[in-house]
Amino acid sequence: MSADAHVLDDEFVQRADPYRRELLAHCYRMLGSLHDAEDVVQETLIRAWRGYENFDGRSSIRTWLYRIATNACLTALQSRHHRVLPSGLGTATDGSATTNLSRVDGVPWLDPIPSGQLSERWDDPATIVAIRDSTRLALLAAFQRLPPRQRAVLLLVEVVGYRPAEAAEFLAISAAAARSLLQRARATLAADEPSDVRSPAIAGADDAVLDRYMAAFEAADTAAIAALLREDIAYEMPPIRTWFRGRAAVVDHLVRRVFNRPRRAIPTSANGYPALATYAEDGDGGFVAHAIHVLETDGESIARIVVFLNPTMFPSFGLPASLPASVTS
Repeated sequence: MSADAHVLDDEFVQRADPYRRELLAHCYRMLGSLHDAEDVVQETLIRAWRGYENFDGRSSIRTWLYRIATNACLTALQSRHHRVLPSGLGTATDGSATTNLSRVDGVPWLDPIPSGQLSERWDDPATIVAIRDSTRLALLAAFQRLPPRQRAVLLLVEVVGYRPAEAAEFLAISAAAARSLLQRARATLAADEPSDVRSPAIAGADDAVLDRYMAAFEAADTAAIAALLREDIAYEMPPIRTWFRGRAAVVDHLVRRVFNRPRRAIPTSANGYPALATYAEDGDGGFVAHAIHVLETDGESIARIVVFLNPTMFPSFGLPASLPASVTS
């Protein structure tokens, strides 16, 4: 490789790398999967690197990267079903003893994303609000129900901040077509998107809620957990299709099915919200990875809990696969 090529490589990395995190967030919102988003971002950067020598600078490198990433997402969506949460597949249950809680592994479930992969600025309240407004799980599930081009235009305009005419250039369509897609996406989302979380929470309040939830969960203290839950809480457990609505149904589920063996927990964060990685006793005194609980709060109580029963997610959150018997939170 020539010296000039090395210079170009170094220059590309220096210019493109600052946008890696926001490209990942954009692709995650488009695809609903952290793994798929990581693959598309990698593909985007490889394609951009290969074409960097011919980059003419008529747009910013950020715009150029978003154009590549958005079209790569649209290509990926041609061969994928949209990702869902259980609440998008049927009505809630009361959680009786006969409730079927079998796994449904053939469904393309929505994934959480570690908050650290969305931003580094968690000391900035405006950043927290912006990320929660665009990546909370019920909203992401609503995004997934939009047709791919509507989804792309909506995200480019409403979240990333491009003008409809710029989004049109990304998709090689007319500005009028982009405005039409945006209008339809807004109308569909307004009618479809749930409002379980009425306002973004304050980080300090979230920390207190998470601490109380974690202590109550490890102690199997259902009264303490009940005190944290909003009356109309939604509780989901992908890949289980069944989900619960209401404090009484959630507490009953915990008593019947969760607090039947010791648990441990580690605090974490997903989609900008407080989260808990839980471990279940393995029979030999240790604890094995079980689930990641994402807690969507309204500042005082918990409005939605999504329990991702997928231990393979733990490495993405930097979490151990097991805890020894002596470890307590």
